[in-house]
Amino acid sequence: MKLGFFTAALPQLSLEECAEWGAASGFEAIEIACWPASSGKERRYAGICHIDVATLTDARATEIRKLMARTGLVISSLGYYPNNLHPDPDHRARVNAHLKQVIDAAHMLGVGVVGTFIGRDPAKNVPDNLKQFAEVWPPLVHYAAERNVKIAIENCPMIFSYDEWPGGANLAYSPAIWREMFRIIPDANFGLNLDPSHLIWQMIDYERAVYEFGDRLFHVHAKDLEINRDGLYAHGVMATGIGWQIPRLPGLGEVRWDRFIAALYAVGYDFVLSIEHEDRKFEGTEELVKRGFLLARNVLRPYLI
Repeated sequence: MKLGFFTAALPQLSLEECAEWGAASGFEAIEIACWPASSGKERRYAGICHIDVATLTDARATEIRKLMARTGLVISSLGYYPNNLHPDPDHRARVNAHLKQVIDAAHMLGVGVVGTFIGRDPAKNVPDNLKQFAEVWPPLVHYAAERNVKIAIENCPMIFSYDEWPGGANLAYSPAIWREMFRIIPDANFGLNLDPSHLIWQMIDYERAVYEFGDRLFHVHAKDLEINRDGLYAHGVMATGIGWQIPRLPGLGEVRWDRFIAALYAVGYDFVLSIEHEDRKFEGTEELVKRGFLLARNVLRPYLI
């Protein structure tokens, strides 16, 4: 298993600078943020563009492959995490079209995985969103398969603020929904980018999830989560985490990384554990962000062989 990091937390650095720092810091893989170059920052750690997939040429793709060869890194995934089921048809069409460009870029670069969100209409219930999923997503998965790319769906509910309430902006947050997703789209190139932190605040057993969906794990995010007990007391579970769930770096939250990684080994996962940095205690300056990545590296490294 390789240890990597997601570049979205380092927007001020170029791809070259991210890769050179990562290699010098002992990382083996890099997950590259690929939002549209002109989109700007939509939310924390989103809107970041380290590869402009809309203008990617064969020459630039060759440069990126040479960069990876020189630094010794592998690209674990191209990451683009929008609302692919956005209720506004025009917005949805734009993000679906950009997702296809990310898939095209992965094919050009020889990258086997694209990480993204299913998306959701927050105002609709789960069954109605699954109906929309069944219309929108099969062509996207087929498009990726034609280019030998796997789609890895990240399991964040995307409900961190009241503008995303009540349903959140990503449907794929629980095992029951994953089962239904894979029933609708059983394709071999459609799977998960599993993040255990999002299961903690839903009180879902993350080890059990690994064992049940081991054959669908295409990529894994390493992010932790702290539950603020005073906030939970004040707001309760009906707040769906608002006011009490705190994203943290691995080792600073409630994930048992020894047990989680043991489960990954047990199901035969042998790809990349990609650190996703969203910890407010380690942001604000480039130095702090990098310190956060190194802290997470030191926590996870003993478990990886």
